[in-house]
Amino acid sequence: MTKQQISGQSTTSVRQGQVTATTILHEVDAVALGNYLAQHISGFTTPIEIRQFSLGQSNPTFLVQEAGGARYVIRKKPPGQLLSNTAHAVEREFRVLDALGRHTDVPVPRVFHLCEDTSVLGTPFYVMEFVKGRIFSDVRFNTLAPEERRACWLSVVETLAKLHLADYRAIGLADYGRPSDFYARQIRSLQRVSAAQAAVVDSATGKAVGPIPRLDEMLAWFSRNAVADRTTIVHGDFKVDNVVFHPTEPRVIAILDWELSTIGHPLSDLANLLQPYYASIKGVPMMPAGLEGNQRPEGVPSADELIKHYCELTAQPYPIRNWMFSVAFSFFRLSVITQGIAARVAKGQASSAQATEYAKLFRPVAQFGLRIVDAGELTDVSSKL
Repeated sequence: MTKQQISGQSTTSVRQGQVTATTILHEVDAVALGNYLAQHISGFTTPIEIRQFSLGQSNPTFLVQEAGGARYVIRKKPPGQLLSNTAHAVEREFRVLDALGRHTDVPVPRVFHLCEDTSVLGTPFYVMEFVKGRIFSDVRFNTLAPEERRACWLSVVETLAKLHLADYRAIGLADYGRPSDFYARQIRSLQRVSAAQAAVVDSATGKAVGPIPRLDEMLAWFSRNAVADRTTIVHGDFKVDNVVFHPTEPRVIAILDWELSTIGHPLSDLANLLQPYYASIKGVPMMPAGLEGNQRPEGVPSADELIKHYCELTAQPYPIRNWMFSVAFSFFRLSVITQGIAARVAKGQASSAQATEYAKLFRPVAQFGLRIVDAGELTDVSSKL
């Protein structure tokens, strides 16, 4: 069996139906994979065409087209020894997508098969449907009319509220995560992960990845300003470019990238979604052009308007007490995630053609959280900068 080289695809280009080859990232035995999928997915026929999405910093993601023209998406764990036993958990992604798809109206891709046999692709993977639609990397929705920009943002918030209102116990996810102390547990876990990532040494340069700046100071601030505990299903990386919009209408039809999902505090998702209102790094897709102040174009709602809309949909009090705690935490977590990309680059395990650029971000991202820390204690209910 010959191995087919997989070219990374610009996710935007692929999702718009165009093929743009970039850096070759992984090799896949296309014949063996096609034969395996034909045995486990009804109606699947060989031979197959397979390409890799260039975006997706953690779990390598592939577009597969079978002989009949049907398209599927494969998400797999990266190769090699992983720094965390809980990261890259495609098995959990499959489980939450399966539960939500079968028991709720939360818009998710249909999943077809989970493969834990490492002899097929080297690591576990799952297969889901390819959802045809639009993915916007620019949170300003600059290609749309003002009224569509507003509708898109409201739809994203409404989709998030729908997820948080789902009864995770009733759909079989009672043991999907611990039902309390989400932020405290996350902070401890991220601290441990960050320490391991900081110690990784780049074999080419001999330099360690290094720590997140002023980490102890940030952690102490978190302990003094925590929000009250709440529990729902959380996506873990909910943001505009992780949802698929209808091909022509300004509404969400699927939520993607469930790797970090768990049972946790819903404000972690809301804060992650609204990060662009509090910071941006120009020219960097992971931190796109922001929405602070006069950067917000006509039609795009304010952060306060979106927060109020979310609170109304979920029957929560507005304004949210100690809201900026959740925003600061979102930047801390993102700094650990980008530090993890730096560690994978150092170990030669990068899953994306853009990984080297993202690897440079963990210190700048941490500064956005430290800006909130430096503003002082959260003594009022709105906690605005």
